[in-house]
Amino acid sequence: MSTPATPVRTERIGSTLLITLDRPEARNAVNAAVATGLTAALDELEADPELRAGVLTGEGGTFSAGMDLKAALRGESPEVEGRGFGGLTEAEPAKPLIAAVEGYAMGGGFELALACDLIVAAEDSRFGLPEVKRGLIAAGGGVIRLPKRVPHHLAMELLLTGEPVDGRRAGELGLANRVTATGQAVAEALHLAERLAENAPLALAAVKRVVRAADGAPDADAFAFQRGEMKTLMASADVREGMTAFAERRPARWTGR
Repeated sequence: MSTPATPVRTERIGSTLLITLDRPEARNAVNAAVATGLTAALDELEADPELRAGVLTGEGGTFSAGMDLKAALRGESPEVEGRGFGGLTEAEPAKPLIAAVEGYAMGGGFELALACDLIVAAEDSRFGLPEVKRGLIAAGGGVIRLPKRVPHHLAMELLLTGEPVDGRRAGELGLANRVTATGQAVAEALHLAERLAENAPLALAAVKRVVRAADGAPDADAFAFQRGEMKTLMASADVREGMTAFAERRPARWTGR
């Protein structure tokens, strides 16, 4: 577990790494220290073969209020070179990452959630991209990712008005995979992570790579990339184990090889 002095804590729960933004006094706003801490947490997730998925959340009933504007005015950068805002929005983690959102996910906080593979939201959580109210745009992935996740005109409404929606509405729009009672987002996200961990880690990583490669690519290029991934998977021990486990009617014992 990370030391108490760091603004990002990690805790191993089974095969899941729970990553907690821990600046409740600032509503978990992202400054340079948070970006560095989140980068380290993601590196921890990727480096340990026993960890199969990550859950990202915030301390104190708030996911993240986004960029720490006071820190930015002091010249601090909330970005990590090559990895984007918070060390996440332009990163490409191989393992599944689930956002567990309680309270506010505003601006960059919403963008951190959008950078995750799945989102679990408390029913009274709040998602918004208010950058236009401050003369900015949601440049941490909001403008790019949101129109790919919800219908065009709904995305434009959120981006152009800067007005938030609650967790219930996020679920209706398809932004959230699960909507929970207040205080239950982390528990549900951990349960979802356990379900992911039942599947082959090499296959999970391949799904993510194919989805990224196919985004905006011609079908022919996407299928060509996918064929390469399938060739690698078919040569793996995990595929043989998966087929054997199915034939023997037992849970698979994945090795990630």
